[in-house]
Amino acid sequence: MARAVSKKKAAVKKTAAKKAAPAKAAAKKAAPKKAAAAKAPAKRPVGRPPGKKAAAPAKRPFGRPPAQKAVAAKAPAKRSVGRPPSKKAAAPAKRPVGRQPGKKAAAAKVAAKRPVGRPPSKKAAAKRPVGRPPGKKAAVAKAAAPRARVIAPAPRLKSAAPQQTFNVSHLNEADFKADGLRPYAQYRDLGIAAASGGLCRAHVIRLIPPCTDEVRKRHVHETELQLIYVLKGWIKNEFEGHGEQMMSAGSCWLQPPGIEHTVLDYSADCEMLEIIVPADFKTTEVA
Repeated sequence: MARAVSKKKAAVKKTAAKKAAPAKAAAKKAAPKKAAAAKAPAKRPVGRPPGKKAAAPAKRPFGRPPAQKAVAAKAPAKRSVGRPPSKKAAAPAKRPVGRQPGKKAAAAKVAAKRPVGRPPSKKAAAKRPVGRPPGKKAAVAKAAAPRARVIAPAPRLKSAAPQQTFNVSHLNEADFKADGLRPYAQYRDLGIAAASGGLCRAHVIRLIPPCTDEVRKRHVHETELQLIYVLKGWIKNEFEGHGEQMMSAGSCWLQPPGIEHTVLDYSADCEMLEIIVPADFKTTEVA
């Protein structure tokens, strides 16, 4: 009895297995299709439009125009060739050639460079155009400016101008004599006093060393002109208002009438040419 029951159970199981075999085979075949269907959203086939949810983040296929939002974002970055710029972008852009500038730009340009022939403004009147009469202020300033000093012509010499004669003097050592103004000097008279009728005296002076206190006495000459030129050696003098002066061969000076001066020292070979107007003059020692 037990064997019969077990045989029946085995037969039922075998029958059930035979019936379930086709279903298992069908499930086995359908499994790859389900897996493929699950992977399909990850990579969209070429030519198939994406779903609504996947379209936004997915990568845009080649050849397909971008969405409106993407176009709007790219538009201000680079303007298409031939397309006029928007109003906001046109303001800071470079002004096209031939287009008139705005009022502010025109005013600045006019102030920077004034057209030729146009009178300057009141503020710009600092530089007056050529040919334009000066204003009242300029005329007042010009009138207040100091006038050039007019130098009067020098008066003529007090000494009379007698008839002059031609005169020549050649070097002769015998002509140097100790008969002049200064006892510490020898004079060679050039004959100019006689030739000018007493108008002028010219002589060569040789100073005799040493320079003593007698030589250093302060004095003045009442002359109209006194000019000295050093021929040899050197001489040291002191002049009123000018201090000590060292004169050497080639030096020349003019002593104004009445200037106080002193001979301080000189070399043993000092030799000078002196020209004095008039020929005869007065010398006064100063205490």
